[in-house]
Amino acid sequence: MADTEQAPGAARVPESAAPVRQSAVERRILAAALRLFAERGFDGTPVQEIVEAAEVTKGALYHYFDSKDDLLYEIYHSLIARQLGDMGAVLARGLPPREAVRGVLTGLIRSTAEHIDEAKVFAREKDRLDDARMRALRADRRRYHETFRGLIEQGQRSGVFSDATPAETATIVALGMVNQMPAWYRPDGPKTAERLAEEVAGFVLAALVAPPPA
Repeated sequence: MADTEQAPGAARVPESAAPVRQSAVERRILAAALRLFAERGFDGTPVQEIVEAAEVTKGALYHYFDSKDDLLYEIYHSLIARQLGDMGAVLARGLPPREAVRGVLTGLIRSTAEHIDEAKVFAREKDRLDDARMRALRADRRRYHETFRGLIEQGQRSGVFSDATPAETATIVALGMVNQMPAWYRPDGPKTAERLAEEVAGFVLAALVAPPPA
């Protein structure tokens, strides 16, 4: 069957429930916290050192952020919110399922590679977050997961993708690989993020594509 059925349009675009911090001061504080958490760990980074690295007062930090835990939450929230936005931009183009899956997956791998420190800090320190913050992040990740699964389901319904493997299983495999990038990806490694993204997307699509009729 020809790959003609379009992916969901703008109405299906997923968004994070919480806004991303945008002010210059907030971004400076978050950048300092990220660098220190990556270098020294969450427990090894006093608030005063974040204040000094960001060149703000402690009062300014607490004006924008409730606690050090809040900084940890915002570091990863900004990444997943950005990735939801990237996915939304692909979906809004109304691409056929194959092109939509490729666009979403390559964009996800590139953004994870470009912000690998955020992903590493979250993977290492996420247990520090309280239940409310973890629920918020899990909700964003679930939005991403369900929307990606929907693309695969659409391709299966149209006959573009094989239904031999459930869409949920294919989604777990594809996104699970990306979620493991903090454990193995190195920005100075032999393979660029762009090449990695294309190779992984090609592998996933090859596994999804329906075989030609006998």
